[in-house]
Amino acid sequence: MDDRALNAHVWNTLVNALPVTTPERPLRVLEVGAGIGTMVERVVERKLLKYAHYKAVDEQADNIAEMRRRVPLNMCQGDMHIVIDPEAADALEFAVRPENRGTWDVLIAHAFLDLLDLPSALPLLLGCLRPRGSFYFTIVFDGATILQPEIDPVFDAQIATLYHRTMDERITKGRPSGGSRSGRQLFEHLRRAGAEVLAAGSSDWVVFARPSGYPDDEAYFLHFIVDTMHGALRNRPELDMPRFESWIVERHAQIERGELVYIAHQLDVAGCVRG
Repeated sequence: MDDRALNAHVWNTLVNALPVTTPERPLRVLEVGAGIGTMVERVVERKLLKYAHYKAVDEQADNIAEMRRRVPLNMCQGDMHIVIDPEAADALEFAVRPENRGTWDVLIAHAFLDLLDLPSALPLLLGCLRPRGSFYFTIVFDGATILQPEIDPVFDAQIATLYHRTMDERITKGRPSGGSRSGRQLFEHLRRAGAEVLAAGSSDWVVFARPSGYPDDEAYFLHFIVDTMHGALRNRPELDMPRFESWIVERHAQIERGELVYIAHQLDVAGCVRG
């Protein structure tokens, strides 16, 4: 689904911005919030990198363990040589280590920036890049959760509004963490952090059933999204709870019938830090 969603123009801009590499001077790539390594696999499959040292950081040790199981850590194919170096660490704590300041060529964050407080996090993360180093930020949520068909337009809108509010109110480790409009706010925060945006575009998730049903694991994904909304809102005093519980049951039933369409608006951004 992410493969379909990623913006081709933004990807191509990143490709054209990368410097020529050699075995003696591999590209130093840092990915934060790397999860189980899906972006690592993607950049290898799409031949984004030729010679590279790819540092993949994720706070969850279980994700790093799964990445080590899924992804070869030393990839040699023809004249390509990429070393994958996973590490379980908090992204911001990793970013402020002295050895990481101003030393990386590329910074990647996939489906991660909308979980951070952008004004405080971006300067730390971008500070890892060398002068004119590139960044690639993808699937940054931007304030639209759409479920079709409508059950009740007014009640549907109230649920979406409150769901987005939970993102705006989220606190992690005592700090604000993310927001429902992170995508559009990213431009100003990047400017303030001394970065230049070279390309931006939508990377919406659009999930719907084909004549044979939902492809791959997308029905499971939709059930997960509905369960996430249920977990986020089941204690909100603003909602009529019996009505909300019935709404959740109907959304799951729509998935089973192959009726539910889910759209989430997101943005991809690529650019560089100033010299």
